[in-house]
Amino acid sequence: MGVVTKRSSMTFFSDPGSHYSHRVRIVLAEKGVAVDIVDVDPDNPLDEIAEHNPYNTLPTLVDRELSLYEPNIMMEYLDERFPHPPLLPVYPVARAQARLMMYRIQNDWCSLLDKLIEGREASKTRKEFRESLIATSPIFSEKPFFMSDEFTIMDCCVAPILWRLDSLDIELPEKQCKPLLKYMERIFARESFKASLSDIEADMRS
Repeated sequence: MGVVTKRSSMTFFSDPGSHYSHRVRIVLAEKGVAVDIVDVDPDNPLDEIAEHNPYNTLPTLVDRELSLYEPNIMMEYLDERFPHPPLLPVYPVARAQARLMMYRIQNDWCSLLDKLIEGREASKTRKEFRESLIATSPIFSEKPFFMSDEFTIMDCCVAPILWRLDSLDIELPEKQCKPLLKYMERIFARESFKASLSDIEADMRS
């Protein structure tokens, strides 16, 4: 007779090396959610994931009868299900602006990060990514968090990207990127961020 694995009411199937899984883990840690985090090798996904996700992809979040398999939807769901501390603005205009910024982060930075991780046009992509970060650095001097006075869902998207820069051989010039580097120090020092790291991610920075 096979052994039946008993899961808690909420289970997060996570790729321990993926920045998309990482962003959801930050939300879970920020909210203090009791969750069973299952690290999965993306090249050998568990059969159990296919029961909840028609694409058999990571990450996948299962909360009782609900199954989610898109990271941003997971983050917004968790923010609504566990409203404290809030990670999205209350007012519709501000919420729309936050979502638009998440879209820009995806298009401008995540797309480059994914290309680097996959080894596509590495030299060109690394240069483009570095220049984009340098150009954006002044924004981080305006507020303590990413375009906000409070830690938000946008920080949950940005932090995993910045955490991976060392492992991708992207070095930021201190003089030009001082605001961005100070932001990174603040974010990486948060208890929720430290709690969100997988063993693989913990080794990405010295």
